Amino acid sequence: MKSKLYILALSFCVLCACQRVKDKTQDTINAGGEAVGKSAAEFVEGISEGIDKSLECKIELSKTLLEKGLKTGKYAIEDSPAGGHDNLLTLYIIFEKDFKDIVYVKVFDKNGLETGRAKLEVEGQKGFADYFDFTFGKRAEIEAKSLILVE
Repeated sequence: MKSKLYILALSFCVLCACQRVKDKTQDTINAGGEAVGKSAAEFVEGISEGIDKSLECKIELSKTLLEKGLKTGKYAIEDSPAGGHDNLLTLYIIFEKDFKDIVYVKVFDKNGLETGRAKLEVEGQKGFADYFDFTFGKRAEIEAKSLILVE
């Protein structure tokens, strides 16, 4: 009878010890997997940001527009609803002075060749800012690393 009791107590201890080992192993795997997942996500995000920066266009405002109180913020390049590919420039314009005039935009590719022109009447009061859409012709395409001159 005593031996059965010892075997039963020993079995119970072994089962408890195995459960603890299993739980600790699972915790370690989960923590390691989480760390690997975070590292992989940061790596992919870094690659994405690097690609974005290497493909960004450069936007330059003319000295005249700067003197008239204009600044630019974010921009987006999309397909125009009227047709074409990457020929709609949405530009966030900030007004530091009252402004009402026609704004001209020229786009140059990475080799310095002009690829398109657009114009738009822009109006805003001091302290105002908004997005403005400059639509280029259907054949114009704002490519990666283009220079966008706003005059």
